[in-house]
Amino acid sequence: MNIRLKSTRKSCRLWLVPSLLVLWLCGAVCGQTTSGETRVSEANFGIVIHGGAGVRPREEMTPELEREYREALDQSLNAGYEILKRGGSSLDAVEAAIRVMEDSPLFNAGKGAAFTNAGTNELDSSIMDGKTLKAGGVATVKHIKNPISLARLVMDKSPHVLMVADGAEAFALEQGVELVSRDYFYTDRQWKSLLERRKQNTPFGGRLKSTSSNSSPEENDSETRS
Repeated sequence: MNIRLKSTRKSCRLWLVPSLLVLWLCGAVCGQTTSGETRVSEANFGIVIHGGAGVRPREEMTPELEREYREALDQSLNAGYEILKRGGSSLDAVEAAIRVMEDSPLFNAGKGAAFTNAGTNELDSSIMDGKTLKAGGVATVKHIKNPISLARLVMDKSPHVLMVADGAEAFALEQGVELVSRDYFYTDRQWKSLLERRKQNTPFGGRLKSTSSNSSPEENDSETRS
């Protein structure tokens, strides 16, 4: 797994595999916004990101691919770090860091999401405010470019904790969230992984044998929502 940590006191990098977990650490002195969100009032904070717990065999991690992962993790880390550095809220930092990973085809989230056994991409995301214990989440959405932002809106703009499927996407339309066609989430890597899983009859959650697949992807569903 890939874990990165950045702090104003010192910088430390721990390499372990590319979930979408972002933790932030704040020093003793923090302020609050009128809405109750925690804001950093002095430069004594750190941010840790976790890129996931994938099952890519080490022999498949070429130097070039590892460099791509490191660069993407740095971008995610810096997106959240810069918000905290400017005194922004922890929730804003978490959302920004995760959006970077959702926009990357490298991570099993957003653009790089794994396919279901039916050959679709169904996305989940959640966020929680550790101070107020408010939370929001979405599940099985198929057209949301950045599910973390919709989860944040569920927490901030609705009385609910979790919205799923069509109901979540209807709420997204009401809130002006960006929707995309289903083929936006397609990546060769995840499609070939699905084909190999079907070929090996591997249970979902099980580890694939390390083999290559030259199968051509089936035509993707290009349904759009407006």
